[in-house]
Amino acid sequence: MELVTTAPALVPYDEVLDRYDPVLGLETHVELGTVTKLFCGCSTVFGADPNTQVCPVCLGLPGSLPVTNEKAIEFSIRIGLALNCSIAEWCRFARKNYFYPDMPKNYQVSQYDEPLCVEGYLEVPGPGGEIYRVEIERVHLEEDTGKTLHVGGATGRIHGATHSLVDYNRAGIPLVEIVTKPLAGTAKAAADVARAYVTELRDLLRGLGVSDVRMEQGSLRCDVNVSLMPKGAAELGTRSETKNVNSLRSVERAVRYEVERQGARLDAGERIVQETRHFHEDTGTTSPGRSKEEAQDYRYFPEPDLVPLAPARDRVEQIRATVPEPPSVRRAQFAAANGFTTLDLEQMTNAGVLDLVEQTIAAGAVPAKARAWWMNTLAAAANERGVEVADLAITSAEVARIAALEDEGVLTNTLARQVVEKVLDGEGPPDAVIETHGWRVAGEDELVAAVEAAIAAQPDLAAKVREGNQGAVGPLVGAVMKATGGSADARRARELLMERLGS
Repeated sequence: MELVTTAPALVPYDEVLDRYDPVLGLETHVELGTVTKLFCGCSTVFGADPNTQVCPVCLGLPGSLPVTNEKAIEFSIRIGLALNCSIAEWCRFARKNYFYPDMPKNYQVSQYDEPLCVEGYLEVPGPGGEIYRVEIERVHLEEDTGKTLHVGGATGRIHGATHSLVDYNRAGIPLVEIVTKPLAGTAKAAADVARAYVTELRDLLRGLGVSDVRMEQGSLRCDVNVSLMPKGAAELGTRSETKNVNSLRSVERAVRYEVERQGARLDAGERIVQETRHFHEDTGTTSPGRSKEEAQDYRYFPEPDLVPLAPARDRVEQIRATVPEPPSVRRAQFAAANGFTTLDLEQMTNAGVLDLVEQTIAAGAVPAKARAWWMNTLAAAANERGVEVADLAITSAEVARIAALEDEGVLTNTLARQVVEKVLDGEGPPDAVIETHGWRVAGEDELVAAVEAAIAAQPDLAAKVREGNQGAVGPLVGAVMKATGGSADARRARELLMERLGS
């Protein structure tokens, strides 16, 4: 545990990386989308009442015996193949011994020195279009833990809570852990590359159909390892491990904060403590967890109640034949089909809106407009609310509907943006919002009347326009927009003003 109570002030990210090289390690935990748990027949459906999806096996009651879920093995092999891994001809499970209240057996069935998949890689796009190859050390299968709820405190953590409750529904759900090798050479792109890796991995897993990869529900979560070493050094620095980071934005923020925190400590002549750390979504900071255990502290030994796994080679090849094209290929095809440039594709991928744009196009929107809505208006809205774009309270179908209403002339762009805001605020779908507020584009007769009223009210401006001063028409257009409550088509209002003023 880190004992100091005051820490040196953070050093800016870029300044730290002028003097130190960052090294990343990412451990991603993926709940597999099987119908039943890894070693029993209990349901894996999310959101059930606490402790209603349990049995003697996943509760570790005396005399119960596990049986391995064949579909979980198949899904794990599928992931390994998609990550260019070698699939073991023989492997086995082990008992990983440690105490947590949400571990009903007081040990976790996992894989230790004999994992199912090893030595793979995933290529991910970095900022500026550079491709980084992230080496995969292992992909292994294990059972998930339960979930502890701390009640009575302000933060949801054990500190300050009055009591804690344990839900074992999640205990025993098949969990794949994907562990990278140390990733060096990212320099100031480190935080962006970390986010890009998890983004690419999430897209790959979704395409494989092995998990719903919903980070907000915990079916995809990431442990972020960060260390720093002085420029030109050969020996890796001491790492911290920020546990259970559950959004793409938070992966990036966790890397940035740890770089700034560790840089400040090293500059102050202090040492980095090898430990786990908690990430705080509200502040983007991390805090100490526990001193990091080494492998021997877990007292691994082979699981005596399970036979080893020996995947048949012909079955592995059958699974290989069903692995879809990687996300990078699919993105290139999508770009070509919709007229997007390489830069467009990079920007949408980095912003985390590519899938949303694709879904909006599928719902009937013009590609350029679908991209513009998500990259501009909705990305800004997500930033203001401090959430991922995908977590906004608006669907791709609703965005497509708003775009269509704008194309049909039912809404101006200004009104369309207002409709988006109301949908995001929970006022209902677009058509209901429009009806509630009485929003519509002003008709031609109403627009003509507003134009004539603006000319009559501001004769000096009208005279300037007649004399050829094009800039004077702007305030007149503004007066028309104000008179119509923003429902006028500004382009048409300008046309009518110019016609009536003979310019």
